[in-house]
Amino acid sequence: MTRPLPSESGARLPRTFYERPTLDVARDLIGKTLYRSAPDGVTAGVIVETEAYVAAIDPSAHGYRGKTQRNATMFGPPGHAYVYFTYGMHFCLNVVTEDVDVAAAVLLRALEPTVGIEIMRSRRGEHIADRDLARGPGRLCAAMALDIADNGQDLEGHALWIAETPGFPADAPVLATPRIGITQAVDWPWRFVLAGSPWASGRKTAKPATTDTSHAENRPKERGAKRAKM
Repeated sequence: MTRPLPSESGARLPRTFYERPTLDVARDLIGKTLYRSAPDGVTAGVIVETEAYVAAIDPSAHGYRGKTQRNATMFGPPGHAYVYFTYGMHFCLNVVTEDVDVAAAVLLRALEPTVGIEIMRSRRGEHIADRDLARGPGRLCAAMALDIADNGQDLEGHALWIAETPGFPADAPVLATPRIGITQAVDWPWRFVLAGSPWASGRKTAKPATTDTSHAENRPKERGAKRAKM
């Protein structure tokens, strides 16, 4: 795969990219490049693993039980970063999708580092191998210097953005698997992985993702259980 250099950044993704069904966005983010501009320099990596979350039908999604101060960004306009703190130690970066008030987002789980690798290593530790710099959502945020202050960042801004990756093959195989680290809706194939990527976390084997990831078998119908506000 051709890796982008800072002078070879592709076109930034437009707002309309994020306004689509969440599973389509999650699938199509594979192979795009996440960029971060911070005081110590620019870092970037190709997205190789994502997970989709849609609160209206997904009991594992933030927002399933209603809007709170913590998850409010997930209900906001598409094309913004939803960053939250978890397990008392990690930050996670999500991309808000669909329409305002839908509460849907894509978790970015892993990157193949391509730009500013030494900067990432200085943030993560000198002993960290390239493969482990951004493999997993917590590591990804640490490598890219993302924290709760970045919650709500506009992905069309100058501090954090996603762009096309020059040279990335349009027909690169993408696998769909169940999501990782959740206890509800565990069998839904809403995790997408670049096939064969050593930078992805967790399981690597699954069925190829279809072009239309919003079809019935991948997007269960809304369940009838009444939800209580958090």
